[in-house]
Amino acid sequence: MTDITGKNVAFVLTDGYEDSELTSPWEAVQGAGGTPTLLSPKEGSVEGKKGHVQTVDASTTGADASAFDALVLPGGVVNADHLRMDEGAVALVRDFVESGKPIGVICHGAWILIEAGGVDGRTITSYPSLKTDLRNAGANWVDEEVATDNGLVSSRTPDDLPAFNAKILEEFAEGTHAR
Repeated sequence: MTDITGKNVAFVLTDGYEDSELTSPWEAVQGAGGTPTLLSPKEGSVEGKKGHVQTVDASTTGADASAFDALVLPGGVVNADHLRMDEGAVALVRDFVESGKPIGVICHGAWILIEAGGVDGRTITSYPSLKTDLRNAGANWVDEEVATDNGLVSSRTPDDLPAFNAKILEEFAEGTHAR
């Protein structure tokens, strides 16, 4: 297993996330020695669409990407739709994109990357219904279990989590990528 000891990983989400797209990467980050932190526009706790509840560590508003080594964007239609409308969350994701720090995104999580200007010219996969949105934003959309483009790791659905988790840990261990 890849060792990411000492790496701080931000997870950005709100209510309506796909439960396993938070819990599985979270456990992978912890298992590899990293420290996950949940950032949300919502205070207190967030609830997944299947009922998993997790405590929010800090707000996305005013959060500083420089405090983290990597970012994970879980999916879930409701979560992803609300996040892309939240200025603080979009600004934080934009800071990650501009920094070249590794980003893992799965399913509908890619919507916020579009808002943050993070997909133009990048190869990415997602839940198939986002294909046109991503292509219209300048991405090279592919239908693959996991796609990697210079530190941007993407997957389609919870079925892809084993490959997604392995690849994000590899990219998180590598660190910042030049854009």
